[in-house]
Amino acid sequence: MLVLERDQNRRAGLGYGLAAYGLWGVLPLYFVALAPASPTEILGWRIVLSLALCVLLLAIGRQLRPAFGLLRTPRIARLTAVAGVLILINWGIFVIATRTDHVVDAALGYFINPLVTAFLGVAILREKLRIAQWVALGVGALAVVVLMVGYGQFPWIALGLAFSFGFYGFVKKRLGDMPALTVLTLETLWVTPLAVLMLVWVARGSGLEIAANGPVLIVLLASAGVVTSVPLLLFAAATRRLPLSSVGLLQYLNPILQALVGIVILSEPMPVERWWGLGLIVVALVIFVSDSLTARKFTAQ
Repeated sequence: MLVLERDQNRRAGLGYGLAAYGLWGVLPLYFVALAPASPTEILGWRIVLSLALCVLLLAIGRQLRPAFGLLRTPRIARLTAVAGVLILINWGIFVIATRTDHVVDAALGYFINPLVTAFLGVAILREKLRIAQWVALGVGALAVVVLMVGYGQFPWIALGLAFSFGFYGFVKKRLGDMPALTVLTLETLWVTPLAVLMLVWVARGSGLEIAANGPVLIVLLASAGVVTSVPLLLFAAATRRLPLSSVGLLQYLNPILQALVGIVILSEPMPVERWWGLGLIVVALVIFVSDSLTARKFTAQ
């Protein structure tokens, strides 16, 4: 009976995980469809409406008071504020990438992210890496150099996404097992004043596109909270039901789909240096994942 229940949980977790990473993988198409709204306006609505949805869900579950009560704990208040700033940076870079024909660069960033996480473990937590992990980091660094030389400029979109999400994951780990909805609420709460200022600035400048381009754009922009929150909640449901190794492997579905969207659907250019950079990143990930699975299998024995 327990085995059957565990199998059912894992199947459900796999479904939640595939849904979460699948939605994240095709997310660039949503932001492209939001034209002519500017990245600043999109980011502003995304934050404000995400907070509104989270507050509504907490209120329905009668968890609103306990969630906001956590802000009285200085450590939680500080960590959620830092996480909010990091996710604001990550979301901002991603929106700019999707609106400036750099979806493949965004995908490269999420391919690099696991390597950045390992690097942060060494640089901040003083963790020790195995030889294969150092080789993977070296190949990943070489990929960045290839991209820099090929583009003739710093690959700030890929590295910005990788490092902002890497630090975000580091801060989230410090928060422990707090409910995903509560954490997302507090994170967006901290940066909502800035989001409101963004919207006011756009309104006083070029004007808010949400009020000037018909009902389709209104519905799309109004969906920003749902589009943002649903994959995060699905991801949280998956992590509660799946082993960490399974979640780690599923995460590569996101950049794979994003790269396909950029290349096949949005017809982004793929010069030779981008293919070389992508190839080196894939090699680094194969080394990294293979070593992790081997080490986990050896530990289990």
